[in-house]
Amino acid sequence: MKRTKIFGTLALALTMSTGIYAFGPGDDAPKKVKEAFAKKFPTVKKVKWDKENDMEWEAEFKMKGTEYSANFMEDGTWKETEHEIKNNAIPANIKTALNTEFAEYKIEEAEISETSQGSVYEFELEKGEQSMEVVIDTNGKVVKKGMIEEGDEDND
Repeated sequence: MKRTKIFGTLALALTMSTGIYAFGPGDDAPKKVKEAFAKKFPTVKKVKWDKENDMEWEAEFKMKGTEYSANFMEDGTWKETEHEIKNNAIPANIKTALNTEFAEYKIEEAEISETSQGSVYEFELEKGEQSMEVVIDTNGKVVKKGMIEEGDEDND
């Protein structure tokens, strides 16, 4: 009887630990995802993979000293690539849009996001305790803006 309980407990513990590991971060992205990444970024050798959600994987890597992230669907379809940029790399027309509509805000983070539809500039802006996310297209048009609720900063 004791032996059955011990083996049952061990089996349960093994099952639980395997289940927890399966949902944790790791480099076990599907083969189609890894192949699509290698085709899009052939010079990148070191990649950290994380499961973004049920159908999406995120790769974090560096190119030419800049940190990037790229998202791929389970079937290998590329969704988006992002990288942070310095404020002095923001084009004049984008700065004009920021200064016109968000003059009272300070840039906390600036990124370029590339998708199959084109590129946009994404900003996290702050004014006092308020944070706002703003997306501006390459023509300087604000295409999205919204307040960031406290605790949402990491949930892009």
